Amino acid sequence: MEDLDLSTASAVYSSLAESGIIADLGLTVAEEANMEDELVTKPLLVKQEPDNISNSNGHGESSGAGAAVRQNDSSATFILIISTFVVACSTFTGGCVGVYSSLAESGIIVDLGLTVAEYSVFGSIMTIGALIGALVSGRTTDLIGRRCTFWIVDMFYIMGWLAIIFSKGVWLLDFGRLSLGLGFGLTCFVGPIYLAEITPKNLRGGFMSIALSMASYGASFSFLIGSFISWRMLAIIGCIPCLLLLLCLFFIPESPRWLDYIENLQKISDDKILNLFQRKYVHLVIVGVGLMVLQGLGGPYVFTFYMSEIFDSAGISSTVGFLVVAILQIPATVLGASLIDKFGRRTLLMASAFGECLGCFLTGLSFLLQDHNWWKEVSPILALIGVLVYLGSYSFGMGGIPWIIVSEIFPINVKGSAGTLCNLVSWFCSWIVSYTFNFLFEWSSAGTFFIYSSICAFGVLFVAKLVPETKGRTLEEIHASLTHILQ
Repeated sequence: MEDLDLSTASAVYSSLAESGIIADLGLTVAEEANMEDELVTKPLLVKQEPDNISNSNGHGESSGAGAAVRQNDSSATFILIISTFVVACSTFTGGCVGVYSSLAESGIIVDLGLTVAEYSVFGSIMTIGALIGALVSGRTTDLIGRRCTFWIVDMFYIMGWLAIIFSKGVWLLDFGRLSLGLGFGLTCFVGPIYLAEITPKNLRGGFMSIALSMASYGASFSFLIGSFISWRMLAIIGCIPCLLLLLCLFFIPESPRWLDYIENLQKISDDKILNLFQRKYVHLVIVGVGLMVLQGLGGPYVFTFYMSEIFDSAGISSTVGFLVVAILQIPATVLGASLIDKFGRRTLLMASAFGECLGCFLTGLSFLLQDHNWWKEVSPILALIGVLVYLGSYSFGMGGIPWIIVSEIFPINVKGSAGTLCNLVSWFCSWIVSYTFNFLFEWSSAGTFFIYSSICAFGVLFVAKLVPETKGRTLEEIHASLTHILQ
């Protein structure tokens, strides 16, 4: 049994679980987790060497394609760090992409002679690309694998930045922005799914939190340097993490869970959106989609896309505001990553949603005081505090944890469809918020943020009542406990 290949052993366990044999044996969830630990998590990264490469140990054993990396093998730690770095590079680039249009607006309009309408198309077409990327993300990742999808993501990123760098008119500029949106839409799905499938249960939350929070770092970095360099130079700098991603892709393995699924279960053809609405999956869909709705409609893209407008309207220097926000991202992200595997996903999500609620309330209150000419000296400071509280709370919780939970709760046979649905909902909500903000802000600056505050307050209740805790459990244990309860 010691010489049994991991993929075969894992397939045996998966097949037994799928067929109900394990349940029929009367095993408890803890006993199932122990069996899964022996068969799956002992060597987490498998099948990472090409067929023509083999490594021999002192006992004459060889490891080539399909061989497992032993848990005490130092390369497992190296591979895990490199894999996390790949996801971090892709999300960091996504953060740069998100804020690029707001930083480059004046320079592009002057240099290329674009009208306001043409630039509006350029700014918004990223969301269209992201929606298309979200639509195909689940199916693409299931059919060609997680690792190959990262190659496609990087291709879209590099192609998009190069198109913007060399653009002389509106068409190449729009093509580049659309390509960047496609890459970002794919990243939002494949990044958390890949990390969830390769990371040990005791490290999964922290590693995923750090990697996914890099989108905030990318946005902050762009805000810091975007005021001092040209729009072409900003696009050139945006290529740097893409090139690092390209280099690291040669060293990361494919997800072992996806390999076992493809080779042994072969149920990709059964993964359809309609299958998500079976009774045993409905609760999971409500949780996943609900978290995406709360994350999107809670206002993060308002603070990201329109931060300059918010600061200017509140009487705060945009440069000072950007600098303070960028510095805040570091401790907030570190705090979330260090606490997620200690206190759990639900606790941090509720704390984050409450912080967002408070931040939006304080921002709305500052505009209310400004509208009535009350406490004129206090209202700008209150607005800055509100923005900082919101973004800090978002960074350590609602920014990445919803994606972590979505990547954890869905079984692999419906993960593609579930991820596609959640990804689409996320980007659609982001579009709604980014499109309606200016209309709402013109209607009532204070009322706009009170609306977002109410949505975040509802998020606290939603998480407390419906979201399961996934801390410290393997993916197989999570799926077994949730689907058995709901059947």
